[in-house]
Amino acid sequence: AQQGRVREKVYGKQKIYFADQEQLPAASDAELRGLDAEIAERSGQLQALQQSCRHMEAELKDLNSSMTTPEIAREIETLRKDCASYTEKLERIKSATNHVTPEEKEKVCREQQLYRREWRRRKRMATELLDAILEGYPKSKKQFFEEVGIETDEDHGVELPAAT
Repeated sequence: AQQGRVREKVYGKQKIYFADQEQLPAASDAELRGLDAEIAERSGQLQALQQSCRHMEAELKDLNSSMTTPEIAREIETLRKDCASYTEKLERIKSATNHVTPEEKEKVCREQQLYRREWRRRKRMATELLDAILEGYPKSKKQFFEEVGIETDEDHGVELPAAT
């Protein structure tokens, strides 16, 4: 600083030193334009490199999230085994000789509807009868069922099958 190559500024107790720019040669307009053109060119290169970097990072992310070759090989082998087992099951079903004819199926459906209707009718009759008894019974419905030994469909989680 005493020799004049570095300048000193004092801010309270702090001192800041910086190069004395007055000793540097002044740049001409042509040099400044050349430097501005170089800055613009380098900025363009920087943007192109940043774009390329983003593209490569996205590609890397895609590659990292995809399966590796050994994983794909295991997946293909698993799918082939599944396919073979399904093909075998399909062949067994096709070759089976105990197919149900449409007439048999219709007969079973009619019987199921008949039994379901009868079940519903008998359940309704039993419920009406028990309700009539409970009108004059001094205890609760649950206590009555326990004393008599009645088990309901609901106690065993049984539901009427849906209509087909």
